This record gives sequence, C-alpha cells and structure tokens, in this order.
Amino acid sequence: MERADAIVIGAGHNGLVAANLLADAGWTVLVLEATPHPGGAVRSGYVTAPGYLSDLFSSFYPLGYASPVMQGLDLDEHGLEWTHAPDVLTHLLPDGRAATVNRDLETTMASMDAFAPGDGDRWRQAFEDWCQVSDDMLKVLFTPFPPVRSGLQLARRLRVGGSLRLARRLLLSVRELGAELFQGEGAQLALAGCALHTDLSPEEAGGGVYGWLLAMLGQQFGWPVPVGGAQRITSALVDRLHDRGGRIEYDTPVSRILVARGKAMGVRSADGRNWRAKRAVIADVPAPTLFLDLVGTRWLPPRFAEDLEFFRWDGATVKVDWAVNGKMPWKNPAAAGSGTVHLGADLNGLTRYSAHLATDTVPPNPFLLLGQMTTADPSHSPEGTESVWAYTHLPHRDHWDAEEIDAHVARMEAVLEDHAPGFSRMVEGRNVFSPADMQRENPSLVGGALGGGTAAAYQQLFLRPVPGLGRPDTPVDRLYMASSSAHPGGGVHGAPGSNAARAALARDRFLTGAAYQAVIDAAHRTIYR
Repeated sequence: MERADAIVIGAGHNGLVAANLLADAGWTVLVLEATPHPGGAVRSGYVTAPGYLSDLFSSFYPLGYASPVMQGLDLDEHGLEWTHAPDVLTHLLPDGRAATVNRDLETTMASMDAFAPGDGDRWRQAFEDWCQVSDDMLKVLFTPFPPVRSGLQLARRLRVGGSLRLARRLLLSVRELGAELFQGEGAQLALAGCALHTDLSPEEAGGGVYGWLLAMLGQQFGWPVPVGGAQRITSALVDRLHDRGGRIEYDTPVSRILVARGKAMGVRSADGRNWRAKRAVIADVPAPTLFLDLVGTRWLPPRFAEDLEFFRWDGATVKVDWAVNGKMPWKNPAAAGSGTVHLGADLNGLTRYSAHLATDTVPPNPFLLLGQMTTADPSHSPEGTESVWAYTHLPHRDHWDAEEIDAHVARMEAVLEDHAPGFSRMVEGRNVFSPADMQRENPSLVGGALGGGTAAAYQQLFLRPVPGLGRPDTPVDRLYMASSSAHPGGGVHGAPGSNAARAALARDRFLTGAAYQAVIDAAHRTIYR
C-alpha cells in the first residue's frame, strides 16, 4: 500500500492547486488521475487540422489572471506567459451592429456611445464603481464562506449605504442591471452576453453579478490566454508540483474512499489497489460523484443525502473547433480583433434561447460564444489563418442521439455563416465535442456541464453544493471537496482547490485537528439533524 500525507483525487486545475499548496506546506502529496492526461478542462490539442492548436474545453481566463490564488503560485516561473487579443470581446447583434469592449477605456466608451449617447460615460462610471471594490470583491469570491476578513474590509470601504446598494446589485438579473446602468442595447448586451457564460437566463436573480464581473474584469485586465494554449496553465502547475516532490499517477480512477470511524483513511483505485492518506483526502470531482459513488450514503447524515437529490447541474454544452484557412470573413469588421465574440441574439433573443433550455427543448436559434484563438495568440495556427471555436448550451440530459448533435452543429454553423459569409468554404478541418464526448474526455464534465453545478443563487455560497457551510469540509473527517461543485463554483481560478488545501492544513494544525473537527461536526449536526 502506497502512502502519502494527502491523496488528491483528480488532476484538474483545482486538484493541482490543492496539491501544490499542500506540497508548499511540506506534505507528501500523491495525485490520482483517472485519465491519461492532467488538466481536466484546461487542456489543448491538435484536433482539427495539422498546425491548428485548439483549447479543448476552457479558453479565455480573466478569472485565472485576476485570481489571487493563481497569482500566489507564481506560475510565470514555470513557463506560463499571458497574451491578449486586440479587443476583449464583441457582441454582434442580429442586425449587424457590434458592441466592443477593449482594455482601453476610451475605445470601449466610444463603442457604447454609438448605441446611446452618454452610455460611454455610464460605462466609465460602472467601471469606476467596480475598481472601488474589485480587490476586496475578488478576495470575497475566492476565499471560504463566510469571507470574514475580506467582507469586513469591503464593508468598511463602502459603509452601510454602499454595502446595501452593492448587495442589491448582486441580486439583480442581468436584464435589470443593464437597464439600470445603461440606456442603449450595446452596453446592456455586453453585460448580458457575459452573464450567459453561466447557465443563467437574462431574467434570473443573481445573473447580473456574473455579467458585471466578467465585463469589468475584461475592462480592467482583459480576457487573456496563455501563450501556447490552455495546456500551459496545466503544465506549469504540474511542473511546480513535481519540483516540490509531488507525484501524479495517471490512468488510475478512484472507485472508493476508504472510511473508518468517520474518517477518510485513503482511497481504493479501480484496479483494487489501496492508497493510504495519512492526513487528508482531497477530491476534485463533482459533488454527486464524491458523496454518492465514492463515499456512499452509509457515512453521510440522512438529511445530507436527501439534499443531494436536489443538486442541479448546469446545462449541457456542444463545442465545435474549426481550422479556417484565412481570417474570419466578418460582415462587421468590428469583430475581427476580438478574442471572444458573442453572436446570434439580441437581449430578447437571449431570453428566448434561455427559455428553450429551461423547458428542455433545443434552441432553434442558438446563442454562440466564439473564440478566435489565433487572433489572441498567433501560435495557434499558421500566419493568416484562424483556429476558432464556438460553443452553445443544450438542456442537461442523460443521452443525445448523434443525429440531434449533428443537426445542432448545423444550426451553429448557419449562425456563423450569417455573420461571416463564406466561412464554411474556408474550413480545413472540424472537431465536434458533444456532451457525451466532453464527459468521456473529462469525467467531471457530467453530461457536458462545465460549471460543476448550476450557478443559480439557490446553489451558491453556503448552499453549494447543498445547504451547509459553504466550505470544503464534508461530513467525513479529513475529506475535503476541491471541485467546482464547491464554493465559489466554476471557472479556472483555483479557489475550490485552495480552499480545500487550507481547510486540510487548518484541521491538521489545531490540536491535531480535534478542536477544528469538533466545530465542523457540531455545525453539521445542526444543519443535517
């Protein structure tokens, strides 16, 4: 039986972040990864045509770039280098108009003013409001709930009136927030398109904060990409871990967490081997997989198991990568310089698209999020060409027929052809990831869900993944959840992994964990009795 201070299940970016932080503390760390590759949804590959590099799942990383967790790992010392497209994002309306966000504030203001005079100044004001709270907001987002220290700092900065106004803003739908901040459709759509990176509709409470966060991060930092592809983030994390003595075992799926007297003692892999964890087990896997498959209801409070029945996934995803033998032939050249392009819907169109998803029907007019990777990083394809991808959402289902996926990809390409006539004739190669393909490539992307569970307000903060502490601690002592199913949720920012590692260190530090675990156990008894 192999032993380590910590066994980490899953070499996704959160698992690797946790492993690095534990190794920094001097722990011996062993990561068990079910697939042949590290990185989870942070990987790159050549899947379309020779010479065209694709980011296979996630791509642009404003949260990763701004995250204090990722910044604290100094991944630049392990080869990670960031680059930017000329423009951050463009939202193309069905009538051909374009709203563009650029890291240069005056450029963004001019684009928003074209829709409604004065919206440029209103955008400046929204950005200044963001800058006033951004440092503390990011700390609030990326630390365990409740964020006592950063929350108090934010409250002191804003005082009572400002705190109440911010709280109200965080609860607004993106439609309501956009209408309150701006008069024209361009700025409103810049927010709404960002909000639909989640599974929320323009009308859902709490959706406005996602639109505001991503749009303002784009204004402040841009939406950068790693030079050489998303894989560079993973490679930097792996190299850093190896430098600190950590190990990764590939093709080693975990079938069971070994529990004795309520404590996680290690894991059993699918090949029957046992792996002893002397201090902690860190699980970078979705909540239902962790608790129902790997732990089992025997070790869970009955109320906790009941709550898991109401866990909600985010929507399924279809992603298509294309190798294009020239630059994208956009009708509106405003889209040519953007790394990310939103297209296929105005604000009401986004609502109709979301309504189809909510009613378990396939949207006939899909909203696309598109990435121009060579525009952002020229190393993605030969000079004068474009490595491009687009994804859209589908209802979350157990099964999709190949014919249904093919038909929806045809709809996606029709949207592209409408905005970029001649695009289809320029395609040298194509790769389609259906929801099932995504789960096959990365078992944590269950049914093609990218976020580890819905971003809806009823499954956030202390309600994620079920009503509880909002922390990585679980009902099983020495077992910690490090996946995007934990607070603060999806995105490549490393916070769930960091929170899990810090919880494990805290439990180990205080009276060999006895006092710490007594507090956690008492809280669990109160919540799940």
